[in-house]
Amino acid sequence: MNYEILFVFIVLAIVAGVVTPPVIKKFRHVFCVPEGWTGLVYQHGLYVRRNNAGRHVVWGRGWTVNLIDLRKASLLVAGQEVLTADSVSLKISLLVTYQVTEPTKAAHETQNSVGDLYNTAQLALRAVVSGVAVEALLNQRLEIGAQLLARVQPEAAKIGINVLAVEVKDVMFPAELKRAFADVLKAKREGQAALERARGESASLRNLANAARVLEGNPALMNLRLMQSLSAAQNAGSTLVVGMPGGFVPLKQPAKPASTEHNEAT
Repeated sequence: MNYEILFVFIVLAIVAGVVTPPVIKKFRHVFCVPEGWTGLVYQHGLYVRRNNAGRHVVWGRGWTVNLIDLRKASLLVAGQEVLTADSVSLKISLLVTYQVTEPTKAAHETQNSVGDLYNTAQLALRAVVSGVAVEALLNQRLEIGAQLLARVQPEAAKIGINVLAVEVKDVMFPAELKRAFADVLKAKREGQAALERARGESASLRNLANAARVLEGNPALMNLRLMQSLSAAQNAGSTLVVGMPGGFVPLKQPAKPASTEHNEAT
């Protein structure tokens, strides 16, 4: 009798060993959430809780997990054709930096949170650029980025996303507008060069006028200047033609002593 009971127990243990693992596997679920992510846990499609990074085990049927990335990310809004306040058509691209801060909203309030963020940035770009002239757009890119951020941030917060920055990445002009800007820039550079030449010529004339006044008060300086020019020409290996210049001022002879004059008279 004891052997029969023992045999029954052995048979039950063997059956349990064969049957139990698949049954346990159906009821035991292991979820691993990576660092920087979060896991939204559902049972039969109903949201239950949020699991942070790590290994999690749940028992029962119908358990699933949806992993949401919480790390900072960037979204490139490709070149959009927009009209400025002065009716100039431009292509402008944006770089949006964002981070998911409320994963339950991002998962439950919208079908595609990143797509909604993209569309919000597009609409904000059209609204802001339509009130800015093309020259102001080029000179105020940082201010325009701040205006875009102020428009995008509240809308993104509704779906659990915190927008950290919105920056104007590229501004692309039509070919004819590029040529027009190049011509304007060239004209400005030429005008600045002409102004600098005029300033240089005025300074040179002032220096010549000052030199003329100095020579007028000191005629002997002309002789020194002439000797310097002759010396420089000789050192350069040039041929010298000696002649008395018309403006040459003769130097005064020193006065002879009275005793010498008396001797010469005797």
